[in-house]
Amino acid sequence: MSASTVKAPSDKVPLDLELPAPRARAGRRVSPAVGLAGPATLFVLLALVAPLALMFRYSLNRFVPGQLMVEALTLANYQKFFTDSFYQEVLGTTVWVSALSTALCLLAGFPVAYLLVRHTGPKWKPRLLILIILPLLMGNAVRTAAWMVILGDKGLFNASLQVLGLSPLKLMYTPTAVVIGLVSVMLPFMIVTLQSVIEGIDENLESAAASLGASHGVVLRRVVLPLALPGILAGTMLCFILSMNAYATPVLIGGPSFHMMAPTVYQQVAKAMNWPFGAALAFVLMAVTLVLTTTANVLVQRRYRRWSE
Repeated sequence: MSASTVKAPSDKVPLDLELPAPRARAGRRVSPAVGLAGPATLFVLLALVAPLALMFRYSLNRFVPGQLMVEALTLANYQKFFTDSFYQEVLGTTVWVSALSTALCLLAGFPVAYLLVRHTGPKWKPRLLILIILPLLMGNAVRTAAWMVILGDKGLFNASLQVLGLSPLKLMYTPTAVVIGLVSVMLPFMIVTLQSVIEGIDENLESAAASLGASHGVVLRRVVLPLALPGILAGTMLCFILSMNAYATPVLIGGPSFHMMAPTVYQQVAKAMNWPFGAALAFVLMAVTLVLTTTANVLVQRRYRRWSE
């Protein structure tokens, strides 16, 4: 055989050559996301779900004055709530006071947040934000005590009216005082939430609408409000939930004749020692809050999708 007829070995692998299949892994690896979320999920289950489950179990027990709580499986505590008009009125008062306080926070907080974003320079914006957040560093009881001094019969507000020659007003221990106190507590949350959302809206969109002849009110209504709707929803839900569960403000400013759900739950648990009925009231409050906020979320999200389309 001549040297010219010898073929060099080819480096290419034939296409029909089957490669050996990789060996199956002995075990599945845990996903990094599962590994990171596992401890947090376990903590939530232990710190939140377990107490709620225990409280729900308490709500099914019976209350005996001499024995406090007796093991049982009964819906008598929930039946007592739905058949007693007093507790239904307390729930109704809680809902409308919370809704009114949330609406006032939105009406007062949106202009402040908009001016803070669009008409405040970089020098003053952080300072004004600190002033807005500063009341949150104090407890609700301290701020409510300050409102007691202001709204009292001989407080700062009535003293100012007398200086002006006007007759004093009865504000303490009224629903008006409770709404004022709740708005002062919830307003910083609303402003901060709206401010962060409005900053994400491109200012060129407002300029483009204005260049097409839209007035400032039309720009706010047709451009800013639809784009800020997710922030409005988040702020209103936050304020409404906090108002529904408020305790210090209704107790200190509302007085003994004004009843809301959170102080009523405390009265049943701590004073009357009726743990089963107090737990049932707490679950009714939580259920109503979840239903109202979920319904509002669904309605607003549908409207937002329509505007987006």
